Amino acid sequence: PSCTGAVAQPLRLRVREKRELKKKNSQNQIKSMAKKGIPEWLNSSLWSSSPPPPLVDDRLLRNPPATSVTPPSPPIVERPPLSSSPSTISTAPAPPSKSEVNDLQNGTGNDGAGSETPAATSVEDVSRKAQVVAELSKKVIDLKEVRKIASQGLPDDAGIRSLVWKLLLDYLSPDRSLWSSELAKKRSQYKQFKEELLMNPSEVTRKMDKSKGGESNEPKIESPGALSRSDITHEDHPLSLGTTSVWNNFFKDTEVLEQIDRDVMRTHPDMHFFSGDSAAAKANQDALKNVLTIFAKLNPGIRYVQGMNEILAPIYYIFKNDPDKGNAAFAESDAFFCFVELMSGFRDNFCQQLDNSVVGIRYTITRLSLLLKHHDEELWRHLEVTTKINPQFYAFRWITLLLTQEFNFVESLHIWDTLLSDPEGPQETLLRICCAMLILVRRRLLAGDFTSNLKLLQNYPPTNISHMLYVADKLRAK
Repeated sequence: PSCTGAVAQPLRLRVREKRELKKKNSQNQIKSMAKKGIPEWLNSSLWSSSPPPPLVDDRLLRNPPATSVTPPSPPIVERPPLSSSPSTISTAPAPPSKSEVNDLQNGTGNDGAGSETPAATSVEDVSRKAQVVAELSKKVIDLKEVRKIASQGLPDDAGIRSLVWKLLLDYLSPDRSLWSSELAKKRSQYKQFKEELLMNPSEVTRKMDKSKGGESNEPKIESPGALSRSDITHEDHPLSLGTTSVWNNFFKDTEVLEQIDRDVMRTHPDMHFFSGDSAAAKANQDALKNVLTIFAKLNPGIRYVQGMNEILAPIYYIFKNDPDKGNAAFAESDAFFCFVELMSGFRDNFCQQLDNSVVGIRYTITRLSLLLKHHDEELWRHLEVTTKINPQFYAFRWITLLLTQEFNFVESLHIWDTLLSDPEGPQETLLRICCAMLILVRRRLLAGDFTSNLKLLQNYPPTNISHMLYVADKLRAK
């Protein structure tokens, strides 16, 4: 016994020494992180654990990783493609999530952001729902309070997200008494846009002829919609090259309309709501085409740019699945005005003439790079100096498509709740979220080379969305 005690005492001393050494090393590590500008709270086991095994989801099928990656020579001259080819999309449809099965196969219902685990849909969600319902029931809604609630993610119930997004995008006034007149006015205006901008040139010329009030002395032609030869002026002729010719403008729009049609047809091919041969899917596709076409014609400086369909899709989906059938019937017109408002904050990213300006997409990507350098210089240096990964290689799609291609559809809705709710505007919030995405996988990035890191960032791994948004909020400038 005495011998055992004599041996045990130095063993306990060695254990104590190891604990003290481990504690000292941990303190030194934290001090080292502080010197590098990395806040202590980032050293959290929530994100620093070993990477999870890869999962199969719709992101990987819409944007499959390249079989081999070689370091390209900077700088990028042309804009990289934003989406996969149709042939790639159709090869292997992704299995839908449970939430998609519930709402998309039945054609109704679930339009909310899903939580990472079923347990997360309990007390906290019920409390948040009660808070937002109470705010929305007031005669004059407190937008500041609504933004605060929405920043944590909106409940998946009772059309709450549809109403809140309309408030956050300034489509509805906080004063509920004005809603009826505001909606009637804007929906009537959209109807007028459709009549004027989506009309066949033959119908346009006939309408123009009627508006002149001129009556021809020639016998009336029985064929409906036909014009007498004397009524067709040079500018109204299909072969006219005049700048005011409706036919000439119609043919100029053909290329844009074809691009819109191609992109809409491959919007979320894994979701029955947007894809398939059903009448509902085709009606939804037509609605997306109408909105994008009208936007392109009303904004000739930008027109339509590939990827706009991915930004419109979540808005239209939420509005179309509003349990209020009256609101759902006007999902197209409501989505148009909300899409215009959202694009007003991002339109410079889509204007190629502004790419190299202080408001263009390349400057926006530079701001993301500087944000990462400010919060985690070690990671920034490894990515851009050591492995020479130009942030345009991955951030271009992240920013222009508002992260709709990096996460599944339900997760994207949760992220958009935060994007739309920030009083600073969605652009600033988006950059913080992108920076958080880099920080959350910093250990894998610091251990990786050009090829592995580029594959990782172009196919971002599954993550805890709530924690990612928490990290992004911590990056907010104080």
